[in-house]
Amino acid sequence: MADLVWILPLLPLVGAVLLLLGGRLAGERSGWIATTAVFGSFAGAVLVFLDLLSRPAEERTVVVHLFDWLHVGDLRVDAALLADPLSTTMALFITGIGGLIHLYSIGYMHGDPRFPKFFAYLNLFVFSMLVLVLGENLLVTFLGWEGVGVCSYFLISFWHERPSAATAGKKAFVTNRIGDVGLMLAMFVGFGAVGSVSYGALNAAAHHGELAGATATAVAMLAFVGAIGKSAQLPLYVWLPDAMEGPTPVSALIHAATMVTSGVFLLTRLAPVLHAASPWASDAIAIVGAATALFAATIALAQHDIKKVLAYSTVSQLGFMFLAIGSGAFVAAIFHMVTHAFFKALLFLGSGSVIHGMHHEQDMRRMGALRRAMPVTAGVFIVGWLAIAGVPPFAGFWSKDEILLYVLADNPVLYGVGLLTAMLTALYMTRQVVMVFFGEARWSDASEGHGAHGDVAPHESPFVMLAPLLVLAGLSVAGGGLQLPFSKDLHFLERWLHPVIEGAEADISGTWAYSNKWLLAGVAVAAGLVGIAWSLLTYARRTIPAFEPELLQRGWRYDEGISRAVAGPGAAAFRAVAWFDSRVVDGAVNGAAAVVRGSATALRSVQGGLVRVYAAVVAAGAAAVTAWFVLRSLLG
Repeated sequence: MADLVWILPLLPLVGAVLLLLGGRLAGERSGWIATTAVFGSFAGAVLVFLDLLSRPAEERTVVVHLFDWLHVGDLRVDAALLADPLSTTMALFITGIGGLIHLYSIGYMHGDPRFPKFFAYLNLFVFSMLVLVLGENLLVTFLGWEGVGVCSYFLISFWHERPSAATAGKKAFVTNRIGDVGLMLAMFVGFGAVGSVSYGALNAAAHHGELAGATATAVAMLAFVGAIGKSAQLPLYVWLPDAMEGPTPVSALIHAATMVTSGVFLLTRLAPVLHAASPWASDAIAIVGAATALFAATIALAQHDIKKVLAYSTVSQLGFMFLAIGSGAFVAAIFHMVTHAFFKALLFLGSGSVIHGMHHEQDMRRMGALRRAMPVTAGVFIVGWLAIAGVPPFAGFWSKDEILLYVLADNPVLYGVGLLTAMLTALYMTRQVVMVFFGEARWSDASEGHGAHGDVAPHESPFVMLAPLLVLAGLSVAGGGLQLPFSKDLHFLERWLHPVIEGAEADISGTWAYSNKWLLAGVAVAAGLVGIAWSLLTYARRTIPAFEPELLQRGWRYDEGISRAVAGPGAAAFRAVAWFDSRVVDGAVNGAAAVVRGSATALRSVQGGLVRVYAAVVAAGAAAVTAWFVLRSLLG
């Protein structure tokens, strides 16, 4: 089955084409067509996984050549797909969670006038993401990389009649193009060093010491620039919080299963290159990840939009993953990526259920006591809250604790930042649960059964929306089983990914942190419980005053600062560059043209067709030649 891995992206592509061509005829059956295509791809991913699992570890890499693509000089790039443990892991949760989001969308988008187009875009998004993770080389990955960028624009600005949605789509598209320059340069440097853009060639050269340290550092850091854009790290995180302007299923797909995981995947795919790079490269990745995690967590503390809290949470959790990569914990990064996909999809779809039941209200200050009106949604959302807050035995505890363990072994200061971020995560997520599902009802007059805008009272979502939530809740509980710390025999993910990251994973078995991992797990749990208790005392008991300064509500004014910089000094710099281009660059070109034009005008006068002028020119030429020979003989 691994040889048929090309079927995985083919099915959602066929679904997208069918819906773009005949979606109007299919109507709302488009949702079932698109969902079937993605679940079909998931079934194929399961078969590929079982095939690879049955093989010895050294035989779990299968390259499927589709056709010759670019053969120009020394550049040879094939359209080829790579089925190995990493790409298969990515394909499993992309298609599995993506299929659940498709199913959920059938209920959420019911009645939307552009229903078929929405599902065509969703299918196209899944297709692009599968190309990204299954690509055998950087160029095939780059096709998917750009594909998810275009699809994010389509979906974030899907309700483009709202100016905020149209602006958010453009913001995401433009911001990601900045990071894309880094990935392109990484390709160029890699090709210049090994003559190939194949992951196999790059990683083999790094593994065998054939890639110079400076070159490996350049490739790693340029790829990291691309990852910063796609995975929303400082300083390019600004597009992701605004991505919630799209329909909630889009937010779940982007934040949990597809686009934002691209950067983490790319750096893990290039793990041998990162290992061969200078140590400061890994330190830089870890520092950026830690700073982003803490920075976004502080902003989430003061947000009132139910989806914006989760959006900043995503930025923060992605920071944890980069902190892990910078600490050499590639398995822990992928582990947290998978568990995060489970509980973040659950939380976003749960927030969508709340918004649906609240008649499109998103302000948590107008909610409260919804557990009575929406018991199933409340129950599954609480599961997601416990998972992201790091409460055992929920999935988020195991993956986050493993990251903190590796970070402490590598850098105690960054461990402190990670632990503080974990506490803040528990705090702001508890705040959200209390404000939405507990306390008093703030959706207008609850006693009269009216909603926030005079509509009917909040109601539970239909089963087609609740079924995916129940599945995701189960995964958020059991997902930690992929990498349990009790013994090496339970480290399934580590053994599974070993062929991909062999030699790059940090070894902490002899460190103090590893010897005291259960004590550190207790410290992590205690930090989470402190955050939960603090939040309960603030928002449930109201014995501690809430800390929600305007500065945090406005995201430390970081986005505003960028806007002012671009509109002020940035605009002045652009005007200066434009002046230099028009006066100096264009002036030089136009000046050269003026010289040529003047010379041509002067010479044109001798081409008037008059015989006497031609005779004079011939005579002058003959005299000049004679003078030259005479002068040469005298000097010789």
